Amino acid sequence: MIKRSDSGFTLIEMLIVVAVIGIIAAIAVPGLLRARIAANEASAIGSLRVLNSAQQAYMATCGHGFYASDLTILGDPAPTGDGFISPDLAADITVTKSGYVLTMAEGSEALSASRDGCNPSGTAANLFSSYYAANQPVTGGMSGTRWFFTNALGTVFVSDTDDFDAEDVGNTPPSVGVALQ
Repeated sequence: MIKRSDSGFTLIEMLIVVAVIGIIAAIAVPGLLRARIAANEASAIGSLRVLNSAQQAYMATCGHGFYASDLTILGDPAPTGDGFISPDLAADITVTKSGYVLTMAEGSEALSASRDGCNPSGTAANLFSSYYAANQPVTGGMSGTRWFFTNALGTVFVSDTDDFDAEDVGNTPPSVGVALQ
């Protein structure tokens, strides 16, 4: 006769453990998503502030009083050796970073400068008297819940809806959104 061991877990005990783990996960996941959205939005704001600083530095050193027209120009190394923004922001004309899509263009009132910038790439820098940039979530409500905008004024504006699309003025505040404090 074989003796049976009574050690181990029963099916009911295993189901209880799985149910408790499921309840804990259901409580934790929304908090994790909110934290991720907050981190994405902080990164989006930081990218726009870096862009404003880079544009001011470019205007003062290379632009002869004018701004660069796109991100790749700001990433192109200046005679000092480095670009004005990091390579991750200068990878393309439109950059996806941390759940947001960053775009930059010259302002509608901008006039092309007659001089070239200091970029060694050999291509014209297309200097302009203003710029604007927007950071939009890749998926509204999932990667971010707010939209961000900045321009040559250097202030970052925020909106809870995607209403910065029509904004292309680089030297005045946008007609929508509020300034971040």
